Amino acid sequence: MSAIRKNRSAETGTLFDMGKVDANVPDEMRAELPAGAERILLGTSAFTAKGWEGTFYPAGMKPAQFLTHYARRFRTVEVDSTFYGTPPLSRVQSWYEKTPADFVFAAKVPQVITHDKVLVGCDAEFLEFVKTMEALGEKLGPLLLQFGYFAPNVFKNSSEFLARLVPFLKKLPKEHRFAVEIRNRDWLDERFADLLRENNVALALIDQSWMPRPWEMASKFDLVTADFDYVRWLGDRKGIETVTKSWDKTVVDRRPDLLQWVKTFRDLMKRDLKVHAYANNHYAGNGPGTVKLFWELFEGKTATRDQQSGTSDQMSPETGSGGQNKV
Repeated sequence: MSAIRKNRSAETGTLFDMGKVDANVPDEMRAELPAGAERILLGTSAFTAKGWEGTFYPAGMKPAQFLTHYARRFRTVEVDSTFYGTPPLSRVQSWYEKTPADFVFAAKVPQVITHDKVLVGCDAEFLEFVKTMEALGEKLGPLLLQFGYFAPNVFKNSSEFLARLVPFLKKLPKEHRFAVEIRNRDWLDERFADLLRENNVALALIDQSWMPRPWEMASKFDLVTADFDYVRWLGDRKGIETVTKSWDKTVVDRRPDLLQWVKTFRDLMKRDLKVHAYANNHYAGNGPGTVKLFWELFEGKTATRDQQSGTSDQMSPETGSGGQNKV
C-alpha cells in the first residue's frame, strides 16, 4: 500500500497502520500516491463513524482532532452531514483550518432541496448552502445533488423529472462543480447524460444495490458528462445492516467489484479526467478499508482478506446476503 512520508530521516509507516498511529503524528505526514494516480482523489463518505475510534483513529484521540488525522491519510472527504442541513459557518471555517492546503471537500446538497422541495421554491436554501460552503475557498470540491428513488406518483417518468431538473441546472453557479445522482435505473440513459453534459454537471457513477454499474449498462452511452468524474461506492445498506452496524472491519469481499472499478478508473484517466471517489461504510463494512483495497488492486497487488482492515467473515456479493445485487 502507499507509503506515508514523514521526514526523509524518519521511519516510514503504511497508510493504514490503524490503531498503531501516534496521535501526535506530524502535520507534514501525507499519503504518497501510486504512480500515475495523481488525478484520482479517494476518500470516504464522512470522516467519523461508529467503530472508527480505536481502529482508524487512535484510541483516546479527541474528536476535535479527527479531521486533521483523517486529512493526513486522505486527500479528500465527502461531507455527509450537509445532507441534513447547511452547517454553521464557524464549522466550515474550522474544517478549512484543520486540513492541508491541497485537501478537497465534496459535500451533499441539503435534502430540503433534493428531497423535500425537489428543486422547487428552494432558491434561498440553495444560496445559503453554497455561500456557506464557499468558506472552504480553494478546498471546495464538487457538490452532490443526490436524489432518492422517485415513485410514479411523484414523477410519472424521466421526462417529468428532467423538466424539473434542467431549469435548476441552468441556474447553477458556473464557478462551482456539481454532480447528480439518481436512483431510478430506467432514467439512466443517453438523453439524461446529454442534458447533464450541456451543463457540465457530472453523472455520479455509483455501486449500489439496485442501480447498474458502468460495466453493466444495458444501454451503452458516454457516462462522462463533465470535465471531472464522481464515483460513490454505496453498497446495500439494508443488507449489510443485518450483519453489522459497527464500521470497524470489512464484512463484504469487494475485490471482484473493485477490480472492475480499477478498469473503469483507468479508462477515465485516459481521458485526462480528475476522478473524485468516496467509499461508504455500507459498501463493505469499513470505508477506509475499501480505499486501501482499491489502491492495492490499482497498483496490481494481490490483496488477501487478512490484508484488509479488520477483516472478518465475508458476505459474498453473489449470494445477495447484503452484497451488490447483480443487475
